[in-house]
Amino acid sequence: MSAFIIEGGHALKGTIIPQGAKNEALQIICATLLTDKQVRISNIPNILDINNLIQLLIDMGVKVEKHAEGDFSFTAEKINLDYLNTPEFLSRCSSLRGSVLLVGPLLARFGKAFIAKPGGDKIGRRRLDTHFFGLQKLGAKFNYDDTTGCFEVKTDKLVGTYMLLDEASVTGTANIIMAAVLAEGKTTIYNAACEPYIQQLCKLLKQMGAKISGVGSNLLYIEGVESLESATHRILPDMIEIGSFIGMAAMVGDGITIKDVAYDQLGIIPEAFQRLGITMERQGDDIYIPRQEHYTIDSFIDGSFMTLADAPWPGLTPDLLSVLLVVATQAKGSVLIHQKMFESRLFFVDKLIDMGAQIILCDPHRAVVIGHDKQLQLKARRMSSPDIRAGIALLIAALSANGTSRIENIHQIDRGYENIEHRLQSLGAKIYREL
Repeated sequence: MSAFIIEGGHALKGTIIPQGAKNEALQIICATLLTDKQVRISNIPNILDINNLIQLLIDMGVKVEKHAEGDFSFTAEKINLDYLNTPEFLSRCSSLRGSVLLVGPLLARFGKAFIAKPGGDKIGRRRLDTHFFGLQKLGAKFNYDDTTGCFEVKTDKLVGTYMLLDEASVTGTANIIMAAVLAEGKTTIYNAACEPYIQQLCKLLKQMGAKISGVGSNLLYIEGVESLESATHRILPDMIEIGSFIGMAAMVGDGITIKDVAYDQLGIIPEAFQRLGITMERQGDDIYIPRQEHYTIDSFIDGSFMTLADAPWPGLTPDLLSVLLVVATQAKGSVLIHQKMFESRLFFVDKLIDMGAQIILCDPHRAVVIGHDKQLQLKARRMSSPDIRAGIALLIAALSANGTSRIENIHQIDRGYENIEHRLQSLGAKIYREL
């Protein structure tokens, strides 16, 4: 099993460019199934989850052409629908969380799809109710097969309707949008997710000929069309990777510039790090993080204890709480990290406690971090990455630690971060991959 070997305590300096956004790419690539025309996508990240999804589409019959690194064309003219009900397809879907995004496009265009229990991070319950509810409202019927543990989804015709989602699920909203653009009549989606990546999906679909209004809000109106056309699209930089680099620069940086971040699409992310006392400068569309000798956690205006909690967009993304928690271990002051959405995502803190961090895990959703003010360096340890975001948080901790750490199960990190060791080596990190 591959592992990262990290010699901590080395200051990082230089410029780094974020990869394309993983979560947007999963949606956009699946949306190419909505037309038999060519759709060209650029800035696709070269990471495990995306590469697995592209290979899955190829095996389904999609013609995929690579023009350059991160630049692909997809033509879903001929799809092998029989392949969708094979053990191979269902097995591969079960190991790829993003495969659930195939259901909306397949249902809209071909009238049937199959859902295996999706895999991905082990961060607690990740229900599919919002997907099912929305697609059922449009006219889909779900049948569960006890022998395979999979759902078969069918429809004679999707018909637009009004729906109020029980949660602002990003992938649920994306699936419903992709089904609704080819449904008959008008669909209204209230309490829709409105993340930049959902906005990007709508931007692509509108370019393909879809009729969508309300983009950027939680109330979407979709007028179904008979077919969609060719389009080109560029994926945004990954906001989670940008946040990870901000945290890394705060803990071990000696002046790091993050290039081409699409700053206006970052929402509250820069402010969240500033609440931990981190100084950064916006330079056009770049972010410069100078060396942080110390950083002091803010309190609220009334003097009360600082809390960082996740929330649906434009609130703070849950994917960055692991990084913020690690950064707080070297701040001056204390902060409550409240992870509302996933009940297992904070369980990695035991590894940080073993490294010397002062953290009180209150319950599965809340942890109090008492910062060291960079007076007490973390100690190197042997660890295993439980999920993508905890993995990068542990990597940041190891870069700041005294000694040499080993992080195993790094395929979890590879699922979300492109060529991470070589990019960090260019900044001066002492990290290498052991096969």
